[in-house]
Amino acid sequence: MAISRTFGSIISSKNTRILLLVAVAAGTIAGGCRRVVVVPTPQMETAKSSWIRVRLSGGQTSSTVAVPSGSVLADERPFGGVPIPGGYQPFSVAVAPGGLSINGIIVQGRRITLTPGNPYIFELNGRRYRGNVTLVLSADGSTFEMINEVPLEAYLAGVIGSEMPNYWEPEALKAQAIAARTYCLHTKQRYGVNRGWDVSPTEAHQVYSGMSAETPQIWDVVKATWGKVLVCTDASGMETVFPTYYSSTCGGHTEDGSNVFGESWKCLKGVPCPYCRDVAPPEKYQWPAASYDLAEASRLIFEKYPSLRSLGEISAIAPSKQSQYDAGKWARILYVKLTGTNGQTGTLKGQDLRLTLDPSGRKIMSAACYIQIEGRTLRFVGGRGWGHGVGMCQCGAQGMARKGFSTEQILSHYYPGAVMRQMY
Repeated sequence: MAISRTFGSIISSKNTRILLLVAVAAGTIAGGCRRVVVVPTPQMETAKSSWIRVRLSGGQTSSTVAVPSGSVLADERPFGGVPIPGGYQPFSVAVAPGGLSINGIIVQGRRITLTPGNPYIFELNGRRYRGNVTLVLSADGSTFEMINEVPLEAYLAGVIGSEMPNYWEPEALKAQAIAARTYCLHTKQRYGVNRGWDVSPTEAHQVYSGMSAETPQIWDVVKATWGKVLVCTDASGMETVFPTYYSSTCGGHTEDGSNVFGESWKCLKGVPCPYCRDVAPPEKYQWPAASYDLAEASRLIFEKYPSLRSLGEISAIAPSKQSQYDAGKWARILYVKLTGTNGQTGTLKGQDLRLTLDPSGRKIMSAACYIQIEGRTLRFVGGRGWGHGVGMCQCGAQGMARKGFSTEQILSHYYPGAVMRQMY
C-alpha cells in the first residue's frame, strides 16, 4: 500500500511540526527522590492508528507498573475508582476474575489500558517506556500480554540506540533510523492489521529498549531524519515502504532477500560490502566453530519440523544451494539437504537450520559457513558475519560513514534502487 494513501492523512503535518519543536525542550519527571531530565514525548496528539504497538511480553499473571499520574480504560471506556499512586510509585497488576486487579481494585474487561499523564511515560518492571500500556487478557482469562502503544518517533528513540552504539558516526545512525522507521511501518501495514500488535521488542523484528536506549545523540538522529522513509516500486508500479532488513555483520557481501526470506523486492539485492571488516569485532567477522551432537541436532530439528520425523535419525546434512562469494572463497548456505538413516531426504533453509539449532544466533552466528560431520558430531566451521545478511550491514554502514559516505549513499548502497521520501 502506498504511503500517501496509508499514513499521509493520519498524521497532521501542522501538529508534527509543532511537536518537533517541542521535542527539543527538556522536561523533568520525578523518580523517587531524584529528578530525571527527559525529552517530552512527541506525537502524542497524532491519531492512535498511526502509533506503534509493541508486544513487550505475553503469558503474564502479574506485573509491576508505575506512572507519574494517569487514567484507566476498560475495553476503551473510562474506568474510575482505581487509586493510582503518582510519582512513579510502583503498584501491582494481576489476573483477577473477569479482568485484572489493578492496585487492589478489580477492573472488568479484556483490554485494560493505563494512560499516563504528561510526560506520558510509564515504568514496567523497572524499565521506562513512552506512550500507553494495554494489558490484554488471554481467551481463558488466565494470563495477559502487555502492549506498549507509542508514537512512531518516540518508538524509534528506543530502537536506534538498541540496534547501534549511540557513539557511532551520525551518518550511520541516521541510516539506521530511516531503515528502522521503514521496516516498522512495513511490518505494521503487512502484519499488524491481523493481530493485536505490530512488532516485538527483540531481534525477531528490531530491538526496542524503551527510554533506556535514549541519549541526546539518539534524539538528534530522530529529529534529523523525522518522517523519512525508503520506498521501493512494487509489481504494480506503486511506490511503497518495503521490509528494510538489516543485520549486524554481513562478512563481505549481503544476500538477496529472496534467498533468505522469499522477498521479491528489487531493492533487496545482495551487494559487495568491503566496509564491515574493519568495524566488526574479529570474533563476529570470522566466528569460531560450533559443534552439536548429531542425535541432539536431530531432536531439535524434528521438534520444530515434525514432518521431517519420517527421516528417522539424521545421518547427513549438506548444502544443496549456496551463494558463492569472492570467486568461491566463501559461501552462504541457502538450503541444506537432510538425509535420514532410512535413506529418506528432506530440505531446510540454511537460516532455519541455524536458528533451530541455535535460537540465540550467538553460536552459529550466520549461514555463511561450512558443515562437517565427524562421527556423531555436527560442526559448523569457517563461519563469517553475524545475522541473516539481507539489506543493510550495520557494521558496514559504520565503515562507510567513517570513510565519509553520507546517509543517502549508505542506504543507496545497501538498498539499491530505493528512494527516500518524506512521509510527514
